[in-house]
Amino acid sequence: MSVAPLLRASAVCGTIPSEPREAGGYERKLGIIIFGRGPDRPAALRAAGRRVFPSQPHRLRAIVAAAAAIGLVHALVFAGDAVAALWWGMLLAAAMSLLGRRLYRNAKVRFTADEEKMADGLLAGLSPNRARHFLDQGFWLTGRAGDVLTREEEAVSHLFYLAAGEARVTSHGRQVGLCRAGDVIGEVTVLSGDQASATVTLAGPARFWCAPANALRPYLAAHEDIRHALEHGFTTSLKSKLRASNQRIADAAEAAA
Repeated sequence: MSVAPLLRASAVCGTIPSEPREAGGYERKLGIIIFGRGPDRPAALRAAGRRVFPSQPHRLRAIVAAAAAIGLVHALVFAGDAVAALWWGMLLAAAMSLLGRRLYRNAKVRFTADEEKMADGLLAGLSPNRARHFLDQGFWLTGRAGDVLTREEEAVSHLFYLAAGEARVTSHGRQVGLCRAGDVIGEVTVLSGDQASATVTLAGPARFWCAPANALRPYLAAHEDIRHALEHGFTTSLKSKLRASNQRIADAAEAAA
């Protein structure tokens, strides 16, 4: 399985020593666990006992810029106070500079075709810059039929986003569902550390993004805006899976009638 493109991951933190449980298993193909830059800082902050607040200051900056513009107009037109106008102007310039820097960063962001689908779907609530930051916590892999992503009654090691291909969902040896392009795998248990409720196996060639659960949990704890957007994406994904499951049940009942 290829590991390309490798999204600016900063270090290879370890290998998976265990042998695959079955031929073509995911354990053998993954081979390495790659952590991005994000998890180091949150761990240090938590160790120091400091609270990490949401990193979404652009709304506040926009409010400050609007207030500064109103204050500047008032100082110039109504009060005739040059000193106050100077201070309001400086505040407006600072706020606009920060907002402009954010717009510039968003404009610089580039996504691959697979990343763009993920940004427009799972990460729809994030700005391009913040979506890029989250994507850099994981990496893209190309899989083949038989690769196991999650195994029933075992801890989910990674969060997966299936960009292309299909994956079978089985429980106690019986197929109970099918994941398609755009689906998230492991979203129910990856953040809690609970065991997987089903086994997910690739049905054929597939392209997917994945991020280590042990790195993802502290990262999301430190970036609440991304966590909220991701939780919304998880909810949307679960609703989609529920609708698909209900449709399969209805189709089966109609066929049996």
